Amino acid sequence: MECPYFFIGCHCSIHYLVFLGKKSSPTALHLSEYQMQKEHTAITQAEKLDSSKGLSNVFGFLVLLAFGFRYAEDIAVLKITPNLINFLMLGLAIIVHGSFRSFINAVSESIADVSGILIQFPLYFGIMGVMKNTGMVSFIADFFVSISTATTLPIFTFFSAGLVNIFVPSGGGQWVVQGPIVVESAIKLGVPLPKAIMALAYGDQITNMLQPFWALPLLGITKLKAKEILPYTLIVMVVASAVYLLGLLLL
Repeated sequence: MECPYFFIGCHCSIHYLVFLGKKSSPTALHLSEYQMQKEHTAITQAEKLDSSKGLSNVFGFLVLLAFGFRYAEDIAVLKITPNLINFLMLGLAIIVHGSFRSFINAVSESIADVSGILIQFPLYFGIMGVMKNTGMVSFIADFFVSISTATTLPIFTFFSAGLVNIFVPSGGGQWVVQGPIVVESAIKLGVPLPKAIMALAYGDQITNMLQPFWALPLLGITKLKAKEILPYTLIVMVVASAVYLLGLLLL
């Protein structure tokens, strides 16, 4: 019984909006012609790679190839997710733009304040998926645990967490993979769980100063580049590492 009233209400609302539209005077729009930013001449080797059409095409076609394999797996169960579609569009966009620099410039012009997050988040989580599914995180954690004692386990946990965090900047994602290994090792060696867990947390946070992924929104607002704040964050990393390691040894 509710459906007829719903459609009657929508119909009346549309007529009312049309009536308002006829009574209002249009506002003149003056839109300037859009022009893409011109790419500057590459100077350093890194800039040359960013401007390389061949490199971007190889990367883009690898993305399309990976999409093809994943699509072939999911087509049988008709499971095409938004993430898979976004993955396809990323590969196509990089190929169409012709270079990484052109692609980044286009994204920066369209969504300047969050462009770094939009581009890097999928790549970082892709790296996390590779490290998790190939067992690399477990291998790194198991290696440090295998050479540890009750005294040195927090120290090696600190360093292993810092190393993993460079490739997996997601604290939650790193805990899911590395956390159970640390907890099990602490129980076997008789290390207090709070101390082992905090060692993992310290190592996870300290190398954020080396790759300030957390600062992407701040960089977008301040218009700074990562290389301009790295000298300061590196000092924080060195000093804080000394403090954390001393605390883990003495407490």
